[in-house]
Amino acid sequence: MEKIITAEIIVGAIEECDLPELHISSLNVRVDTGAKTSSLHVDNIESEDRGDDLWVSFDIHPDIHDVKRVVRRSAKVKEERSIKSSNASKENRFVIETTICMGTQSWSIEVTLTDRSSMSYLMLLGREAMQDRFLVNPSKEYLLGIKEVSASSND
Repeated sequence: MEKIITAEIIVGAIEECDLPELHISSLNVRVDTGAKTSSLHVDNIESEDRGDDLWVSFDIHPDIHDVKRVVRRSAKVKEERSIKSSNASKENRFVIETTICMGTQSWSIEVTLTDRSSMSYLMLLGREAMQDRFLVNPSKEYLLGIKEVSASSND
């Protein structure tokens, strides 16, 4: 039986998102239907056991226009996963679960933490995170709009 797509919201190849649990807002995200998982650029990942749970702390640059600005964040690790990157190499990554807000939508996604410094966008939204939510028009950008004050963050 064929699955019926119920998504009626069309997004472009680049959109803006908030990651409220990480206190990040107005982050530019590359929408990529070719990528299975979502990924977020972070630096200086450190893991630690907190009781029975594994947590990671990491640095992130929340403002693409000000790479000197760095904030430290922490999140509970959902799992560690081997991910095949765009250059076909495999990398073990920490996976966290966090809320994403795009347009009027808000939902929980899995995000892998990695070095995306060679990429144009700090975050990539993969198809698992947008499945049954959005249709993608790759020739457009920011169809969900852009906030007037871009790339702000609560420290």
